[in-house]
Amino acid sequence: MAGQYSLRPNSSSQSLSPSHTLASRLLLLLTLLPFTLACFAFLLQWRGGLNDPVSRWSPDQHQFPGMSTTAPSLPSHSSNSDCVDLLGRTHSPAFSYYRDWKFDYATDLKPKICITTSTSAGLEQTLPWIFYHKVIGVSNFFLFVEGKAASPNVSKVLETIPGVKVIYRTKELEEQQAKSRIWNETWLSSFFYKPCNYELFVKQSLNMEMAIVMARNAGMDWIIHLDTDELMHPAGTREYSLRLLLADVPANVDMVIFPNYESSVERDDVKEPFSEVSMFKKNYDHLPKDVYFGNYKDATRGNPNYFLTYGNGKSAARIRDHLRPNGAHRWHNYMKTPNEVKLDEAAVLHYTYPKFTDLTSRRDRCGCKPTKDDVKRCFMLEFDRAAFIIASTATEEEMLRWYRERIVWTDKSLNLKLLRKGILTRIYAPMVIIQGLRNSGIFSSVISSAVQNTLAKDQFLSSVESSNSSRPIKSRVISSRKIGINRGGDSQAAARRVLEFLDDLSDLSAMPPLSPPSLDNDLPVPST
Repeated sequence: MAGQYSLRPNSSSQSLSPSHTLASRLLLLLTLLPFTLACFAFLLQWRGGLNDPVSRWSPDQHQFPGMSTTAPSLPSHSSNSDCVDLLGRTHSPAFSYYRDWKFDYATDLKPKICITTSTSAGLEQTLPWIFYHKVIGVSNFFLFVEGKAASPNVSKVLETIPGVKVIYRTKELEEQQAKSRIWNETWLSSFFYKPCNYELFVKQSLNMEMAIVMARNAGMDWIIHLDTDELMHPAGTREYSLRLLLADVPANVDMVIFPNYESSVERDDVKEPFSEVSMFKKNYDHLPKDVYFGNYKDATRGNPNYFLTYGNGKSAARIRDHLRPNGAHRWHNYMKTPNEVKLDEAAVLHYTYPKFTDLTSRRDRCGCKPTKDDVKRCFMLEFDRAAFIIASTATEEEMLRWYRERIVWTDKSLNLKLLRKGILTRIYAPMVIIQGLRNSGIFSSVISSAVQNTLAKDQFLSSVESSNSSRPIKSRVISSRKIGINRGGDSQAAARRVLEFLDDLSDLSAMPPLSPPSLDNDLPVPST
């Protein structure tokens, strides 16, 4: 019938071409495959077969390196106890990684690393310093203590920490060090019988010599000398681990040099430098020469040098036979020149004059006259000399103005310029780690445990307030620059052997703290 539509398909539409059929099936497969995999993954996770990346680091998991499978019992904290709040405490830790951390892992990890220091710092500085380095892989600490650090109730807390050995500067220790091999040689002799920083430099070297023996007896693989205002910064490792960094050092390397970065504080009211300072000035060794010299004047801001204090870094030494210190910054060997490497990324973070009170603390420790000539007897570096004179002669207001002009980085446009150039850099890892430790209650737990085990609470609180001038009762400290003057009736100068011939010229003198290169050095200065 004309005009009637047929409902039957024509013959051409009854069968599809082979290529069309293959494309349709492939499209169906690509659609179903992701959906099937998603369902399978959901099923496995629901049944516990997979670890979610977020839940892996939750407080109920124990897979972070060094964490135990059972939570240790912590001392109970009295609600009205102020002593456990000395370093801060929160009731719900915001950083849960450290809640069940095994800080006594000396037998578990390789290589074994130890740090030795000579310190008079209190708990508010020493505890964060110790536990930060424990987090990055240091197992043992040899603390040669004086001043506040040697006060009974500070040192008792330090003695309770696993892996920490406290050595007091007693008369017996001084007499033992007076018989040291160092006093019979010439490489440190130019620092003998001088006050203040020179005296400290000699003490550090003598303590390092003893620490080598202690490290060997403790089975250590590496030893580092570090001050308690310095933190190791193991940049370049996948887990921010000093242990992993040193594990990758070739076996024929004796010494690893860490260039130092210097703190650049942005406020004049810093109280806890490790938790408040994030901006640092890079070392010359980690900068292109044209960047360093091209921005030298902006970076110094009228100070005597690019860094306020030293610029030659610190070092880690492999424990070998005949190892000896070579001043506070390097190690050496009596039998050979050490094979050393300098790291391209890792550094030592030096918190230099981060608090305004650091000006007066140096003044109070040294008895030199505040004159340009006399301060040379006390301080090796020019900025330390200038700071001592200001602290000794200026009013509080003048000191604060000088501190802001020379130390505090208040010019935000200059800061931004030097950050873009790479002279300044932001480093947050130590701040995050130490704040996490504080929030986890580690510091308050250590203090509380020491109080409960060794001290009456009221005695502890009163001693913390007056610990600046305290000493161990048994300790009778004498000046190290006078050690050995009367040994068997002979003078120290006569007893010390003078070596006329040396096989290695590097033995002529210990390496002192050195300033970074300046524009006056015989180095190429690029045009700007």
